[in-house]
Amino acid sequence: MIIDFHAHTFPDELAPRAVGGLAAAAHMMHYSDGTVSGLLASMEHAGIDVCLTAPVVTRPHQTESINRAAIETDAAFEGRGIISLGGIHPDTEDPKRVLDSLAAAGVPGVKLHPLFQGTAIDDPRYLRIIERCAELGLLVLIHAGLDPDFPGVELSGPGQISNMLRAVPYNKIILAHLGALGQWDAAEELFGQDVYLDTACALYPWRDERGEIASHEEYSALTRELFTSIVRRHGANRVLFGTDSPWTDQREARDIIESSGLTGSELRAVMGGSAAKLLGLEDRA
Repeated sequence: MIIDFHAHTFPDELAPRAVGGLAAAAHMMHYSDGTVSGLLASMEHAGIDVCLTAPVVTRPHQTESINRAAIETDAAFEGRGIISLGGIHPDTEDPKRVLDSLAAAGVPGVKLHPLFQGTAIDDPRYLRIIERCAELGLLVLIHAGLDPDFPGVELSGPGQISNMLRAVPYNKIILAHLGALGQWDAAEELFGQDVYLDTACALYPWRDERGEIASHEEYSALTRELFTSIVRRHGANRVLFGTDSPWTDQREARDIIESSGLTGSELRAVMGGSAAKLLGLEDRA
């Protein structure tokens, strides 16, 4: 089973504005329209069985509507095709109630995005959220490293993530973008720790609106050699295939990982084996 552990969708009525606005702000290309139907079409083309979608709560008042949509998505697909995380903002009122409700509804976890949420990942408001997730067994997917929408802003860099992990050690944390988008040279302290890393945007070249490889060097794709070295240092069983669709072509992203030089057993873990265990889909793997 091939599982993409990091993708995004938006409600049909919001998708054109959301995808267009984000693409324009970051000067990057998008490969699908950001709708659920667009993601399903992309998955079929790429031969991907399951996608985990990761909504981001950018304002506290969005919490309820985003989580209602996540619950509806998970009920509609029942673990087939698309699984949605929930969302929470560090300033969401009564985070314990929100997280308890997600767990009761069977939502597997939450996405945190320190840059879009304007809060450092080692802030006490995030720590209390992660602590409650640990108590409930919820997954915590965290944007790690820089972001082209926020040039020069560091709120979830390797040092801040290390502070967070020391404060709340938890083995169901997933650090997106191999732990440090655009900061992989500084991420040595994260490799080998008891957290998961996803591959979103790590090997895939960023392309601008014209489809040309973007010039900003800090987001240059990792070489295959460096990628395989990181996977082996960290452990293939704790690395998860992710694409960040619609910002990458899922078929191309899959091809890049599968031709990276990983062994067959390493690929089986990265491309879906470990994700299936995290999502409770072992019987389908």
